[in-house]
Amino acid sequence: MSFQRILIAVDNEPIAAHAAEIGVELSCKLGAEIAFIHVVDPKAMGAQEPGVCASELVALAQLDARRLVAAFRARLPSESRALEFVQLGRPAAEVVSAAKCWPADLIVIGSHGRGGIERALLGSVAEAVVRHAPCPVLVIKAKC
Repeated sequence: MSFQRILIAVDNEPIAAHAAEIGVELSCKLGAEIAFIHVVDPKAMGAQEPGVCASELVALAQLDARRLVAAFRARLPSESRALEFVQLGRPAAEVVSAAKCWPADLIVIGSHGRGGIERALLGSVAEAVVRHAPCPVLVIKAKC
């Protein structure tokens, strides 16, 4: 199997930066295209501040997401290029959807390695992506 398009899921967590490093290194060795994706989940935005409507919060979150993805892109070696996807919705579903639409040959995603009750309460984006992805998924665990 040849990996020509690698989709790298990123967020503000250190594990995402580690996963991105590995995904970029892999893409350089394989000569693959890269795309970074970050998903803004409106349901995870928490309580609103007085005087700020939900749509404003979502718009600010999307702006922050674009900055985040651009920062990952800026770390690429000078000869590398990457697409940027900022989606709105459920993270796992949007990563899978982007992998289908682009279409990706590999998804790289970080995982905190939570288990048991913590996973049941919080869910696992990486696990859901693995279950529903249209291509192989490389899950990068947190450094010990």
